[in-house]
Amino acid sequence: MSILSKFSLKGKVIVVTGGTGVLGKAFVKALAEAGAKLCLIGRNKEKLDERVRLVETLGAEALPLIADVLDEDAIRSARDRILDKWKKIDGLVNAAGGNIPGATIGPEESIFDNKISETLKAIELNLHGTIIPTMVFGEVIARQKSGSIINISSLAASRPITRVLGYTVAKHGIDGFTKWMATELALRYSNKIRVNAIAPGVFLTEQNRTLLTNLDGSYTDRAHKFVQGTPFSRLGNPSELEGTLVYLLSEASAFVTGETIFVDGGFNSWSGV
Repeated sequence: MSILSKFSLKGKVIVVTGGTGVLGKAFVKALAEAGAKLCLIGRNKEKLDERVRLVETLGAEALPLIADVLDEDAIRSARDRILDKWKKIDGLVNAAGGNIPGATIGPEESIFDNKISETLKAIELNLHGTIIPTMVFGEVIARQKSGSIINISSLAASRPITRVLGYTVAKHGIDGFTKWMATELALRYSNKIRVNAIAPGVFLTEQNRTLLTNLDGSYTDRAHKFVQGTPFSRLGNPSELEGTLVYLLSEASAFVTGETIFVDGGFNSWSGV
């Protein structure tokens, strides 16, 4: 097999949760261009239909399914629909998540004024919203004895980032879950099953827009701090995640598992000096 063919996803069935978001759009585009058949899972029909049109424009197939990643029964139903249509699942991208406004501590607030219920919702969305699809779709991958699962970690799992407690706790959990699943699936089922995570740097999305931009679109002090702490001296572009995603889902990464890959312009590596 040539090195270029190892990066191909032609004919592979890839499930993407959270594909209706800003980063999710880049993921969907990259996977369609790589030749994958895509099952897109989300809660917003209009946005799902928009992603399907994008996939079809790129010459690939898409199956949109409305489901909440926190609803185990709905995810199991989605799994059955995929198997009815394509008979297999080769990969899973757990892109559903992000912070929620009620779980963000304001700069003038005490951390003890934080709404505990909202913090727990952020943990549930990010961590439980990764565990549930992994357990449901991962069972199919285990039976097949081959496949790749990609979770979405964060800089917040390696460096303390202020004001986002629930998100931070969840992303630490995702890193641990990634290593645990990578180990168990390989030891119990097959050395052709891989589980890895991508830790994006700071990208402007709908979830973090109010934290990073002012009403006039200019950067907040928080955004400037991120830029100043990044050797590349800028925020990331969602398209810059595409290569890492395709690599981790493809045969090009056949001996890579249990890893978290940072795509962050050097933020995690730099001491600031």
